[in-house]
Amino acid sequence: MLTFRRIDQADARLLIEGARERAKAIGVPMCIAITDESGNLVAFERMDGGKITSITIAIDKAFTAAAAKKATHEYSAASQPGSPAYGINSAIHGRLMVVPGGLPVVVDGEVVAGIGISSGTPGQDQDCAQAGIDFFLAQR
Repeated sequence: MLTFRRIDQADARLLIEGARERAKAIGVPMCIAITDESGNLVAFERMDGGKITSITIAIDKAFTAAAAKKATHEYSAASQPGSPAYGINSAIHGRLMVVPGGLPVVVDGEVVAGIGISSGTPGQDQDCAQAGIDFFLAQR
């Protein structure tokens, strides 16, 4: 039998709140997705002005970060032609994201969730995802 930890709605809302506040501070409305440890959607917010196309991207970034237990940007170099994981971004019906902005949420060394952000530049997305995690961890 396995025992695992999973975030709840209150935790998901904290992650969104931290990411939203950072997005407001940098002036970029974002799509913010939170998944549980297995990559299933728990909560989502599209800020006013968040891009329609970023809805799916944010969800898939959170899915990748949680299910693969790895930040999406870590797949960027490995997925390029000639690299060991070339083409991995087409795996799982294209859901595996290799663009920055998806981070696993780790508590006591265990991945409990994923956060995915989209609508800004890759750097802005990742910055807001980290802000969400930082805010969440500060509340614990």
